[in-house]
Amino acid sequence: MFVFNDTKIAFADKSDAELRKAYWMFKLIEQPTLTKIGTSILNFSVHNNIPFAGDVVKYTLFAQFCGGETREESMKVVKKMFKHHVGSIFDYSIEGKEEEAVFDKTLQEIKENIKFAEGNPAIPFVVFKPTGFGRIDLYAEVGSGKELTTSEKEEWSRIVNRFDEVCKMAFERNVVIMIDAEETWMQDAADELIFEMMKKYNQQKAVVWNTIQMYRTKRLEYLEKDLKRAQENNFFLGYKFVRGAYMEKERNRAAEMHYEDPIQPTKEATDNNYNAAIDFVLNHLDRVSAFFGTHNEKSTELVMDKMKERGLENDNPHLFFGQLYGMSDNITYVLGEKNYNVSKYLPYGPVKDVVPYLTRRAQENTSVAGQTGRELGLISKELKRRKSENN
Repeated sequence: MFVFNDTKIAFADKSDAELRKAYWMFKLIEQPTLTKIGTSILNFSVHNNIPFAGDVVKYTLFAQFCGGETREESMKVVKKMFKHHVGSIFDYSIEGKEEEAVFDKTLQEIKENIKFAEGNPAIPFVVFKPTGFGRIDLYAEVGSGKELTTSEKEEWSRIVNRFDEVCKMAFERNVVIMIDAEETWMQDAADELIFEMMKKYNQQKAVVWNTIQMYRTKRLEYLEKDLKRAQENNFFLGYKFVRGAYMEKERNRAAEMHYEDPIQPTKEATDNNYNAAIDFVLNHLDRVSAFFGTHNEKSTELVMDKMKERGLENDNPHLFFGQLYGMSDNITYVLGEKNYNVSKYLPYGPVKDVVPYLTRRAQENTSVAGQTGRELGLISKELKRRKSENN
């Protein structure tokens, strides 16, 4: 949309060299076959300690999509973005680990992030993934109602305790904690666990927030059910709304296991679902707060328009916007310029451990129609603008 075409604002933080590097990286990502081969090679090379592989990742994908290897290193990015009224959400992006020691380490990381965020407007949220605290298969078993073994019950109890520990700490330190959504087959158990945390810690305001994937079917019905339960139990709701990130995996699993496809049949149906969620929030602002995580200009402008229609201030304390670091700066920085509450998801972690996240991000950019082309067009436009200005 026109409002999001100001590349001078969008790339205010980027040097010419950084823009050129981003351009060529998105140019490579634009090729699906090349992306598939390249990410496979990167995964193999980094995990087998092939010389220089880590450096290649660090100065390409990692530099584009991550803040640093540690919180402290990432603070340079946090401070730079906050000068433009853009917040940061630390995302400890370790994926695919299933050891109890790793779950405990992740717990400590999230607790440290809560400490970092306390009283710091530059870090408005803390986030974690359910599978950062426990095995995906166990969530699936709990969600399906399967009878657990004694050891599985103990394992589930540890997951519940990890959730409670961070939610309690967030409540005590007045920090909003957001739990990401993952695959549908584990989400029922996560949703119920998050509901219990909301019921416990959201009595005064929304401290614990869930994530709702609007590319899923029946999510509006879920929201209505949640609202009814919140009204009956007198607590507040907080949600991050996204379209979703596991479409191909979800469709393939549903076909292989012969159950109903849980994903909306078309992109248009997903967009309509997302836009309906916007109305749901704005119609219940007395009880619901929302973070609209989207790279879609139309959805973003729709929220802005509806806020204006209702006479809401741009920085209404119940409404937030967000995009991923390294993408859609044209949306993020324009929102920041207009004083909306906007943040970037800022992944961090050791390069080797973050590679699964980075390869997924590259593949998603390839599969989302128009996303990479839009990034390339905006970068190209800004480089031309700067060249013309300098001449």
